[in-house]
Amino acid sequence: MKKLFLFGECMVELLNASPNAQLPQTLKQSFAGDVFNTAVYLKRVFSDMQVSIVTAVGNDDFSNNMLNYFEEQDIATDFVYRSEHKISGLYAIKTDNQGERTFTYWRDNSAARDVMEHLNSSEIEKMSYGDMFFFSGISLAVIQPNFRDEFWKMVKKLKETGVQIVFDPNYRARMWGSIEEAQEQYDKAFSFSDVALPGVDDFSQLYGLTTADEVSSFCEPYNFDELVIKNGEEGVVCIRNDITTHIDITPVTNVVDTTSAGDSFNGVYLGARAAGINCVDSIKLASASAAEVIQHRGAIVDKEAFSQFINKELLPLIG
Repeated sequence: MKKLFLFGECMVELLNASPNAQLPQTLKQSFAGDVFNTAVYLKRVFSDMQVSIVTAVGNDDFSNNMLNYFEEQDIATDFVYRSEHKISGLYAIKTDNQGERTFTYWRDNSAARDVMEHLNSSEIEKMSYGDMFFFSGISLAVIQPNFRDEFWKMVKKLKETGVQIVFDPNYRARMWGSIEEAQEQYDKAFSFSDVALPGVDDFSQLYGLTTADEVSSFCEPYNFDELVIKNGEEGVVCIRNDITTHIDITPVTNVVDTTSAGDSFNGVYLGARAAGINCVDSIKLASASAAEVIQHRGAIVDKEAFSQFINKELLPLIG
């Protein structure tokens, strides 16, 4: 059984469920976060893999419910740690008529910021028997700066033991003290990574690069086994073994909520690659999943509805 570890933060999600501009608003509460979303969609499509989230939560009711939700989604919780003094982070989300979203965050006291306190040598040793370790730019930004050296030591050890290191830049400017701080941390991430999953939008904000070709050129000095560049409606570029392949995608006309589009892509892509599916077919599966997700509200699509999509659309592609 493949063992995949995904490192990051899950948060309490508040979604406006009120009609039009009704006040006071009615909010629907759920749980989400880029790495958690990735884990959910990976596990839903590739249920035979062991998918673990590596994070920390509090001892409050929200955190207790979050743990229960992890288990409902079949996400392993062996590497979910409890903080005695902090709680789970929270965010509110609002979507416009085009499905684009804006967020308001409350995460300064998030237990996930101190997860490295719990990852001693024994816990890291357990992860070294895994097949993959995934983290994102948000994962990096959430970690308290004084814990980052310990994080990189952990990543180095995992890489040395043969665990595949995967990084999605997922850049959020407001989470960093400066663009230079982010660039320094991203350089470390790229240096350790076997697989990188950048989006052109992220590189546009962080490095001023606006095309897939520019992103590809930027990444040449790094020793990636696989580079997958996501470029919205212009498609996806996969570079492996010095071979560049461009995969077109079919734009979605019924966009309801773009939350988790990239996360669902990542989850299905990584699951497909771990299952031995080639890059091009993995991208097609991942793109189809992202297209389905953005036609629903919220980060996590209803389990039954997504299962129907898997049975109807994905399983025939997997074969």
